[in-house]
Amino acid sequence: MRPKKGGSKIHSVIDEPRLRRLLDPFGLDLTPVQASQTLNYLQLLLRWNEKINLTAIRNPAECVTRHFGESLFLAHHVNLQGSLLDIGSGAGFPGLALKIVFPELSVTLLEPVTKKRAFLKEAARVCGFSQVSVRGERLEELASATPAPEFDFATMRAVGNLGELIPLAAQCLRPGGTALLWLSQDQAAGLATIDSGLAWQDPLTIPLSRTTEVWRGKKAD
Repeated sequence: MRPKKGGSKIHSVIDEPRLRRLLDPFGLDLTPVQASQTLNYLQLLLRWNEKINLTAIRNPAECVTRHFGESLFLAHHVNLQGSLLDIGSGAGFPGLALKIVFPELSVTLLEPVTKKRAFLKEAARVCGFSQVSVRGERLEELASATPAPEFDFATMRAVGNLGELIPLAAQCLRPGGTALLWLSQDQAAGLATIDSGLAWQDPLTIPLSRTTEVWRGKKAD
């Protein structure tokens, strides 16, 4: 079921010049097509968020910086190719948003909540994305599947229970694959205690964020 459009004027809140200014601190210079996809995604997110709880952030400008900026800045540091598993996708950050800058990437969005899956499918349609699969399994179900899944990348943002989720995510990676985690500094402090077989690199500092970093963990070849 799609939320009704109503008389919302959300689409006029952020225009392309303002979008570009908001994303400038993240070093993002989107093509016209990418900017259009971002604005369409944003409009849809804000409209659906009036009906279902996709994100606690209601301010359009903050949605751009906190969700799109913090997701897409990764493109400066990691070249995503092949396949990506996004765990606990919610409103699609970072996994679906990364399709904006990596259109050839095959993305699987893992989201157990039916209404959120409906949003993700609609966002992929509105943005014209291909090679997007929206699945309702929990991570433990996917990790135990036969044949075993093998993704080049796995992403997680704004999720808890890392002690269980990170080892399961590692199981879903091919040899040499990489886990990418958007973590608070408090969460990151516990990484060393999690037995996942991943080798962690120094974190990437997210522009405009005082507490969140991106951690990269590589699985052995």
